[in-house]
Amino acid sequence: MSVISSNEGVQTNKRMAGPIAQSIPAIAMIVVAAYIAAQMVSDVASLKIGNVAGLAVDMGTFIYPITFTLRDVVHKIWGKRNAQILIITAAVINVLMVLYLGWTASVPGDATADPDGVFSAAYGMVFGPLWRIVAASIVAEVFSELADTEAYHWFVTRVTHDKQWARVLVSNAISIPIDSALFTVIAFGWAIPWTAVWQIFIFNVIIKFTVTLVSLPLIYIYPDPDWSQLHDQ
Repeated sequence: MSVISSNEGVQTNKRMAGPIAQSIPAIAMIVVAAYIAAQMVSDVASLKIGNVAGLAVDMGTFIYPITFTLRDVVHKIWGKRNAQILIITAAVINVLMVLYLGWTASVPGDATADPDGVFSAAYGMVFGPLWRIVAASIVAEVFSELADTEAYHWFVTRVTHDKQWARVLVSNAISIPIDSALFTVIAFGWAIPWTAVWQIFIFNVIIKFTVTLVSLPLIYIYPDPDWSQLHDQ
């Protein structure tokens, strides 16, 4: 009797989930969540300009590049149009994040919890200037990720369906310099010495290509679709 009830429960859950929920691969949801999370974390981490190997670098550089490969995975699972939707959606989420954090930074601190105002002041100093970093990130992300989308789609539809590693390297070779140039100039141009801006750009490109090589195996976590049926999707 308990076995029958258990089976009935499983069937009921499946009916409640519906055909749409059942058709979405779990790995796709994980990749989308990881893509948006990596963008948000890198935007906040970019507030810190560190010194690594004698070069200035925004600390979001070490996590953001993985989004290019994650975008490629989404492109492979759901097609070009949905990858573009994800890029725009992530940009909107980042805008909402900076607006919310900016508002929280402007709210006066509680005198009981923070009588000296030290923590409120520190919070404001960190998240107050976030708008410029996020603005630079959003512009760079949208343009570079859309360029990545076009390059990736061109490769799989016009060059070859094989060699998944090559399509990632080709698309990233186009998107990484675009992203690095836009981000460094918009975020730090005229705010810090141009020698530091140049260092950030060079280090960004080096780190992003390195992360691309490390994250390259992610493209194989989901089987390739029939690209001949997905020219415009």
